[in-house]
Amino acid sequence: MDIQLRQRGGVTILDLSGKVTIGEGDEALLAKVTELIQDAGTKQLLINLEQVPYMDSTGIGTLITCYSRATRSEAKLKLLNTRKRVYDLLHVVKLDTVFECFTDEELAVASFPAS
Repeated sequence: MDIQLRQRGGVTILDLSGKVTIGEGDEALLAKVTELIQDAGTKQLLINLEQVPYMDSTGIGTLITCYSRATRSEAKLKLLNTRKRVYDLLHVVKLDTVFECFTDEELAVASFPAS
C-alpha cells in the first residue's frame, strides 16, 4: 500500500492506494496517522480510500485504532470515497455509524471546523 499526503483547507488528506490487509498496509497506515497526530500535531485527517480495492478485518481494526488515537488527541478523522466493498464491510460491523464517510472531497473538507 502507498500513502500520499496533501493539504486542503487546513485538512491533511491521506490518499491510500492498494490493499489494507494484515502485513500489507495496516502497519504503514497506523504509523503515518500516529506520526501526524503525535509528532506533527495534526487535528484534521481525511483518509481517502478511493484506490483501496480491499480491506480485511485487520485493515478495519487499523482504522478503528487510528480513529481512537485521533479522538484521544482531540483530532478528527473522517473517511472519503470508500468503495462499495469496503463501505459494505464498515456497514456490516456498524462502523458506518462511527466514521463520518463522504463521497465528495469538497464536502468532506468543509465538514471540518475552520482552523
